[in-house]
Amino acid sequence: MEVKYTTIIPFAPVERLIRHAGAERVSESAAIELTDILEEHGLEIAKEAIKLAHHAGRKTVKAEDIKLAIEML
Repeated sequence: MEVKYTTIIPFAPVERLIRHAGAERVSESAAIELTDILEEHGLEIAKEAIKLAHHAGRKTVKAEDIKLAIEML
């Protein structure tokens, strides 16, 4: 039975990212693991940035919110 894996971030760009970092070959499990980590951290950052935007009275999340969220986390 084949297990389907669903993520927000597509698999192929993550594989290319690892190759761009210098890997000659990338296993599917490595790309999936990095995808999971990137999504987990990305969601954490995004949630904090949303709080910051709301605190500033905005609905729009700006780059400054993302940068500040990263510093805070």
